[in-house]
Amino acid sequence: MLAVTLSAALLLQGYTHHMFGIASDEATGPRGHNGAVPSQVVHGGPVIANAATSAHTARVKARTIALTFDDGPDPVWTPRILDVLRRNHVNATFFVVGTQVVAHPELVRRIITDGNQIGIHTFTHPDLAELAPWQRSLELRETQLAVAGAAGVTTALLRPPFSSENDALDDADWSVLKQAGAAGYVTVLSTKDAEDWRRSGVDRVLDRATPRGDAGQIVLMHDGGGDRSQTVAALSALVPRLKAQGFKFATVSGAVGMAEPVRSAGLGDHLQGLALIQLLRGGDWVVWLLGVLMYAAGAISVLRAAVVLIAARRHRRLRTGHRGRSWGPPVTEPVSVIVPAYNESAGIEAAVRSLLASDHPVEIIVVDDGSTDGTADLVESLQLPVRVIRQQNAGKPAALNTGLAAATYDLVVMVDGDTVFEPDTVRTIVQPFADPRVGAVSGNAKVVNRGGLLGRWQHIEYVVGFNLDRRLFDLAECMPTVPGAVGAFRRRALLDIGGVSDVTLAEDTDLTMALCRAGWRVVYEEGAKAWTEAPASLSALWRQRYRWCYGTLQAMWKHRGALVQRGAAGKLGRRGLVYLLLFQVLLPLLAPVVDVFAVYGLVFLDPVRIIGLWFAFLLLQLLMGLYAFRLDGERPGPLWSLPLQQFVYRQLMYLVVIQSVFTAVSGSRLRWQRMERYGSLRAPAGAEDPRSDLTSPEPGFPQPAPYEGHAQPAPYEGHAQPAPYDGLPQPAPYDGFPPPAPHDGFPPPAPHDGFRQPPQHETTQWY
Repeated sequence: MLAVTLSAALLLQGYTHHMFGIASDEATGPRGHNGAVPSQVVHGGPVIANAATSAHTARVKARTIALTFDDGPDPVWTPRILDVLRRNHVNATFFVVGTQVVAHPELVRRIITDGNQIGIHTFTHPDLAELAPWQRSLELRETQLAVAGAAGVTTALLRPPFSSENDALDDADWSVLKQAGAAGYVTVLSTKDAEDWRRSGVDRVLDRATPRGDAGQIVLMHDGGGDRSQTVAALSALVPRLKAQGFKFATVSGAVGMAEPVRSAGLGDHLQGLALIQLLRGGDWVVWLLGVLMYAAGAISVLRAAVVLIAARRHRRLRTGHRGRSWGPPVTEPVSVIVPAYNESAGIEAAVRSLLASDHPVEIIVVDDGSTDGTADLVESLQLPVRVIRQQNAGKPAALNTGLAAATYDLVVMVDGDTVFEPDTVRTIVQPFADPRVGAVSGNAKVVNRGGLLGRWQHIEYVVGFNLDRRLFDLAECMPTVPGAVGAFRRRALLDIGGVSDVTLAEDTDLTMALCRAGWRVVYEEGAKAWTEAPASLSALWRQRYRWCYGTLQAMWKHRGALVQRGAAGKLGRRGLVYLLLFQVLLPLLAPVVDVFAVYGLVFLDPVRIIGLWFAFLLLQLLMGLYAFRLDGERPGPLWSLPLQQFVYRQLMYLVVIQSVFTAVSGSRLRWQRMERYGSLRAPAGAEDPRSDLTSPEPGFPQPAPYEGHAQPAPYEGHAQPAPYDGLPQPAPYDGFPPPAPHDGFPPPAPHDGFRQPPQHETTQWY
């Protein structure tokens, strides 16, 4: 609705300000045939009435001058001309342009207050002969409303732009006069053109405006449309000269003896006119504001690109230079890998086998969260050294907490059931834990199903996001998210903050922010690669990103207190949260405005400039993509689809943000959703045999409890929960999703602080 309203406002503003505009009276060139123009009009007087039926004309009284001024009112020249008229005690007729009336309504009121007369000169100063009949009616009607709104009057006088004397009328002009006559207008032409629009000098203007003989004249001059200093000077000399010669000055109606054409406007016209003036003035303000926002957004985007590129380069140097191995001695202790699973039968085997193929000792715990597709049965049937825990469906956070309670080791890796690890991923992702300050490590998630445009676009997004943004977060020590697909944690750090919270729909972001606020450092390890399935349809992508974005908003709101804290929490708040707010919320909200304004610029402004700016920003994105792909060791081929991404994928992403923001503000409920699995994951080579060398720990490594003969742990008949481990309380029944226990001195927030809880239902879906 806002986009449609903005588009309508810009369309009106563009039409009224850029479609035509004031030009000199010779701009239309030579006229055509005049066979349809009645003879009595061609040879008659300059004031033409009843053109649609029985046209008749009126001439100016002898020795009478009707001064007329076109193209105003102008804030500079109209007041000076009015001052000249007042000093000489004469009145004139001003044919006003609607857009100028809207811009300067106070001048219209002064014209009338000084005793002068008002006529209309169309709304945007087009050549009416070149417009369709409906456009002509619109031009006249809108000008009439503008005058009614500005001064509370209407007028029957009309002077078409680019008109001159009677004998210059052609057939196209006559069709305009007939349509205007049918609408009740009296057309006023001229008999003396001062040609002040030529700016040929004061003497020339004065000479052209001076009548020859005693015949009455309608003198055409201009109070707008450019520099009218010569007009003011010539008028100051012309009026006293003609008065001295015995000429009288009158308005057009007084000069030809017609009834007063200016009358009080009705209440309806006056109110409509006021609304039109406010609407167009509001449009001018909106365009100005949009221009400021466009420059600001452009500057911020360029600054962001420079910052992330510099940060990525520095991050790479730190990791590959002489300080690249500064984490400490190699981490060799075993790792507990938790795989929360809900209806993951399509990919769970590949995920488990890839974990067993790790070149680091691992304990694998699959927590089946009430799957209905036989996920747990499938894992058990593989007869692999994997512990399977069944629980009633309670949601992903509950599954992760169950896995934490069952974990044997202090280092824990969490991996989604639709994700495949490389053999060295576990070993690589736990190396930063050599630094005791590190509480969590983000790995490098990569898209496995890259076919088609949608797959390529998500591949580009993942590569750029993980290899530019996360490097920046790492350097700034404000990592907001350890992805659920590939993340490692200290178990005791998670226990200290009460485990995984279910208060938000982005449990990974909420968890990461809580660790940062608790003083733990969260880092990025680009070498820990995991392959995950991305949505293969626009509807599936929409659902996934909608939950991610909504959950991120919840987490940002929940941890907003970090903005005013010190230490690690302050870095998260003033760096990470501000970055997310700016680039993942505010700029996406502005994106539709950018698109609408770009179309506005193509139609009404300079299309070459607009296209040039679009290509400049596209080039900037391409350079960022090329560098990110280089950092990640990826071939840059998919980047050819980047221009197409701007017309589909980009709009989808900002619409997701818009819907998420409105959902959050309105307090609407959002269901957990599960992404469709496609079975495109494959276990790495060597993962088929769990007793292969890849799964054997290196000499001296302690092994997890052996599963001799692949014996399974005791079954959880009736979905009984495992016993508590190390003081970690079991999750309470998640009916209504209660908030987690207080941690780190921060009391739990009120239920989502404006974000409603997910609805209660029998099955909690998640991915």
